Amino acid sequence: MLSPLKMFAIGIGPSSSHTVGPMKAGLEFANQLRSSGLLNQAAHLQAHLFGSLALTGEGHGTFLAVLSGLSGEHPRTINPDNIYLITDKVKKDKVLLLGGERSVDFNYEHDLIIHKDEFLPEHANGMRFVAFDESGNTLYQQEYFSIGGGFILTKEQMIDRKSNEGNDSESVTIPYPFTTAAELLTLCQQHNLTIAQLVMANETATRSYQEAFAEALEIANVMRESVQHGLRREGVLPGGLHVKRRAPHLYNQLMRNDLNLVSHQDRRLLAMTYAIAVNEENASFSRVVTAPTNGSAGTIPGVLEYYRNFYLGVTDDKVVEFILTAGAIGVLYKYNASISAAEVGCQGEIGVACSMAAAALTAVLGGNVQQIEKAAEIAMEHCLGMTCDPIDGLVQIPCIERNGVAASKAIDISKLALLENEPGKVSLDAVIHTMMETGRDMSSRYKETALAGLAVNVVEC
Repeated sequence: MLSPLKMFAIGIGPSSSHTVGPMKAGLEFANQLRSSGLLNQAAHLQAHLFGSLALTGEGHGTFLAVLSGLSGEHPRTINPDNIYLITDKVKKDKVLLLGGERSVDFNYEHDLIIHKDEFLPEHANGMRFVAFDESGNTLYQQEYFSIGGGFILTKEQMIDRKSNEGNDSESVTIPYPFTTAAELLTLCQQHNLTIAQLVMANETATRSYQEAFAEALEIANVMRESVQHGLRREGVLPGGLHVKRRAPHLYNQLMRNDLNLVSHQDRRLLAMTYAIAVNEENASFSRVVTAPTNGSAGTIPGVLEYYRNFYLGVTDDKVVEFILTAGAIGVLYKYNASISAAEVGCQGEIGVACSMAAAALTAVLGGNVQQIEKAAEIAMEHCLGMTCDPIDGLVQIPCIERNGVAASKAIDISKLALLENEPGKVSLDAVIHTMMETGRDMSSRYKETALAGLAVNVVEC
């Protein structure tokens, strides 16, 4: 099964499905040409974008990401300052350094082909890359789909999507496999394990405890760095909406006193500010962690920073428990529904992040597995039906503010869940199933297309 830690990927903004996924797909295409011995035969390249990637690709940085990936860059290691430079050079020279090795003809105006009126049947986020030889014959082509959270699948893999996205590349036997919340809770209760302990036991089936612990802690630390950077950086976000960075001002307003003297109400406002800071970083092509996506990258870091700053006894062990618990809840959504706003609307991004954050906070505050499940369920229940309608296709309005509100909501829900020790009338599995059905019934205009909602009803920002 998919490792819960894979729900978090260190990369760049502004979108996991529209930036991170396409960059990975471009890199995968170049690597496939190399491994098949075809790279040195490539002379010309075309990149086709379909559906949601075409409709909001410019605002989400998809065009920049595709060219960066084809040029050999990976979201985790690319210097964010270089993403514009790569595209500017391709535009100027009409040549792309495929895989960082092979110069091929690429005319940005003609070879980056945008299909705004065509959705590939497999998924709303579709791409097709085609390499040609010197004679103009097709050398190799492949279709990729960015299915949310930076995960990509080929056209062939989409045939058995759940199997391919729910398993790691190597087949291993883990002690506690689960695909539903009911299975997870039963395993925890039968073996007297917390969710984090169960996840760690699975992780150590393939590597050492120290390696898994270090990965979880690195994820948490990059989240903290993105919060801190966002609280310091002022200015205007790129993209043309002229959105001013708000996090530094909000933070200064709230921090007129020592951190320990901040009121309980202002602590929740600080959690909102932490989340806003991260998503302002995300909107600026900066380093963030998908949690579980880039559009929802601020909610979990906002709640985690709140926990770190305002609770006693916070240790690395507790921080890792937070990350592992959140990841386990995220896997349930990914496997049984979707974390792609292009597929199910923003309920699949902000809603899932809120659910993961509420569960994780409940865990580190001493909640049992039943209370954790209840917190996760309540959070999604009150995000059902949330549309994705970014103005100008940018991950700014309403995305940034939504992360702040979701962080505050997750904190309140966690505290509510901790007050009761009875199962809810609605199970987490039921609400996950409902979220997927709601997404399927939702008009495609409200699913990351910028064709409805705020995207068309707000004339000036």
